[in-house]
Amino acid sequence: MPVSPGLRRLLHIRELEEEQGRMALESAVGELQRLENAMKNVTERARKGRELIVSSAISNELSDRLAGIEETRSAQRAIAVVSARTKMATQRVGETRHAFMSKRVERLQAETLIGQTEERDEIEAGRRSQQALDEWHGTRVHAGDPHEKAGPSVRHDANLIKAEANRDKGNAVGKKLESKNN
Repeated sequence: MPVSPGLRRLLHIRELEEEQGRMALESAVGELQRLENAMKNVTERARKGRELIVSSAISNELSDRLAGIEETRSAQRAIAVVSARTKMATQRVGETRHAFMSKRVERLQAETLIGQTEERDEIEAGRRSQQALDEWHGTRVHAGDPHEKAGPSVRHDANLIKAEANRDKGNAVGKKLESKNN
C-alpha cells in the first residue's frame, strides 16, 4: 500500500511545527542571554557605586558619596528585577525546549512510519516481480520450450549419461574389431 498523501501532508506539517518550535527556542535562549548580560552590567554598576562610596569616604566628597549610594540602590533594584525576569526566562526556555523536542519526536515518528511503509512497498514490489518471473518461466516450461527444463531430472540425466557411455563403448568395440581385421 503506497504512502497516502495525507501521511505526507502530516509529515510536512510536523516539519513546519518543528521549525516553529526551533525558532521559538532560539528566541527564548536569546532573551535569556540578553538578561544574563543585563545582570552582568547591573552587577558591574553596583560594584562601581560601592567603589564610588569608598573613594568618597577617603576624599570626603559628599556628592560622590550620595551618588555612589544612589547608584548602589538603583543597581540593587535592577538586580532584583533582572533576577526575576531571568528566572522566568529560564523557565520559558525549559518549556519551549520541551515543546520543541515533542514536535521533533512527532516528526520522527511520521518519518519512521513513511519509511516503513515505503520499505514494505519495495519488498512487496520485489515479491510481485519475482512472482511474475516465476510465472513467466513456468509458462515457458509447460509450453514445451526446448531450451528450458522444469528442473534437473536425475533419472533423465542418468539415462542420457548411460546412453552416451554405451555409444562410446560401442564405437570403441567397433574400432577394436576394425584394427584386428586389418
